[in-house]
Amino acid sequence: MSRHLLLEIGMEEVPARFVRGAMNQLQERVVKWLTEARIGHEAVQAFATPRRIALLIEGVAEKQSDIHEEVKGPSRKIALDGEGNWSKAALGFARSQGVEPDQLFMKELQGVEYVYANKSSLGTNTSDVLSEGLRQQIVSMTFPKNMRWGTQELRFVRPIRWLTALFGTEVIPLEIAGVQSGNRSKGHRFLGSETTIDKPENYVERLREQHVIVNVQEREEMILKQIEALSKERGWHIAVKEDLLEEIVFLVEYPTALYGSFDPSFLEIPKEVLITSMREHQRYFPVLNEQGELLPHFVTVRNGDSTSIEQVARGNEKVLRARLSDAKFFYAEDQKLTIEAALAKLESIVYHEELGTTAEKVGRIREVASRLHQRLGLSGETAAAVDRAAQIAKFDLVTQMVYEFPELQGIMGEDYARKAGESEAVARAVFEHYQPRFAGEQAPASVPGAIISLADKMDTIVGCFSIGIIPTGSQDPYALRRQAAGIVQIMITHGFELRLSELFDISLDVHEARGLKREREEVRGELLEFFALRVKNLLGEHGIRYDIIDAVMASGFDNLRMTVERASALFAAASGEEKESFKLAVDALNRVNNLAAKAEQTGSDSGLFAEDVERELHEHWNLARPQVAEALAAGDAAEAIGRLASLREPITAYFDKVMVMAEDPAVRANRLGQLADIASGIRPIADFSKIVW
Repeated sequence: MSRHLLLEIGMEEVPARFVRGAMNQLQERVVKWLTEARIGHEAVQAFATPRRIALLIEGVAEKQSDIHEEVKGPSRKIALDGEGNWSKAALGFARSQGVEPDQLFMKELQGVEYVYANKSSLGTNTSDVLSEGLRQQIVSMTFPKNMRWGTQELRFVRPIRWLTALFGTEVIPLEIAGVQSGNRSKGHRFLGSETTIDKPENYVERLREQHVIVNVQEREEMILKQIEALSKERGWHIAVKEDLLEEIVFLVEYPTALYGSFDPSFLEIPKEVLITSMREHQRYFPVLNEQGELLPHFVTVRNGDSTSIEQVARGNEKVLRARLSDAKFFYAEDQKLTIEAALAKLESIVYHEELGTTAEKVGRIREVASRLHQRLGLSGETAAAVDRAAQIAKFDLVTQMVYEFPELQGIMGEDYARKAGESEAVARAVFEHYQPRFAGEQAPASVPGAIISLADKMDTIVGCFSIGIIPTGSQDPYALRRQAAGIVQIMITHGFELRLSELFDISLDVHEARGLKREREEVRGELLEFFALRVKNLLGEHGIRYDIIDAVMASGFDNLRMTVERASALFAAASGEEKESFKLAVDALNRVNNLAAKAEQTGSDSGLFAEDVERELHEHWNLARPQVAEALAAGDAAEAIGRLASLREPITAYFDKVMVMAEDPAVRANRLGQLADIASGIRPIADFSKIVW
């Protein structure tokens, strides 16, 4: 026998960004508890709106399952005393299992006898455990931010206003924060009313009657279909951004899409400003034409039906007009500010109390960028663009537009720089130096943008590390992991002939000249460890297997481009059609490495060779060594690995006929030296012993 179970927690409006997490957490907690409580159940559906999270669980058993199991206790040696009676340990085990001592018995396991007890427990009625079990799952929920209300001690995401809890038609008695459970739920705040849920399976429809769509997926589909209908009707392209759609889904209980318009004169403002204002501040979707140009319209979603929809649209238009008027004013005022005046203002803005002002940060960025373009041998024109862009990269931080819309930093800088007469390369680099801002965004396309982005991000990381701000666990307030990932992405995308250690040292030199807060080598070691994790993540994103990543990383990752090449080539060799043959080659190379570790010298004297196979291996290696080195220098890791794999037969023949650890010390040292010489050519590729077959 089974029944359906319904649990709904009704609250004041929950912030949209917390709703999905709360819904998933409730589902995970309740399902886990049912499993641990031995209560069988079937399908589980989770629902959520801004005012509620709910679960509908089908086929919940009316009784816990019974337990019949053998429980292992202490070994015979511990369970019996010297006279053959049960010891204190055995008696304690019997008590813990709820059995009498005479019910204990011995049983052999892997040659050792242990005492066992047959533990049986009859399941109780589900109704008897639901009340306390569900209550514990609710009160133990956690949220990014909590509230307390009235005189209640409970901390919850928002005040609880009602509880609906049904097991079949039976109300599950619950009391949380002074709220008693029942079979009543509340509809839409304005369009609905309180409603009775007679049985769990009617929950969705009862609330639909009260203008509440509790199914998250259904609400999202309603929004998308309505937007698509508007798009077809008006001939528009409505730009639906996933994160904005997610937010709107959890802002409404009964969605109705509508559109409005704004004065076309506002289109004189850069479209990024208009889109940001609409998306980030008003939760509107921008409207584009077929060419991707912004149109003077917007689409939004109302929490309600289509009643008086025109009036609602006019209200939204009025709000947006005020917002865009502010933006237009800021845009005009900002253009009265010269770049030099903006840079002067940076001197009074504190970047960090221990790292100086923003102007001082700009100075460090400019110096690092200068050293980078010298190191890379950039042309005079490109070098000039790098220097100028580095000098003005942060000037837009003091503009009114960026103050109002911080997410437009760089975007406004590019626009204002272009209007101030800066070259296209400089203006573009001002925007690009923030890239990549987030996972999945492209690296700067231009060389000046890439150089300044490296300088900026490296300065931030080195500065934070120098004063002890190092990410731990989930704590990363300065987004240093993202900055480091961006550095790795930029260096690989542009293929700069620059090693990570050189980038570290350039930035450390600049900070040290201004008074590094901690020991340089300590900071450098922490940087190396920090970036190792970022490189591992990058290789994982490229689809490289974990053991291949470990093998490649063991040989270093200073040259990022070659690290990716080595990992890709090794993964292909270890996973391709010839992987069995490659495995035999790897086994041979690992034998070389294992014995080479015992060598006290590198290199050998051919005059001490006693076997033909020694000379043959020597000849093969002398032929392969320059080929491996040339392939690595050319960035052809696959060729280098192939040349190493070709040594399989001479190495195998060598070990078949030669006793490396010969009694004669000179012969033994010579043979180990020969293997150490070969191992020195293997190490730059990978530690092949880490590959898992």
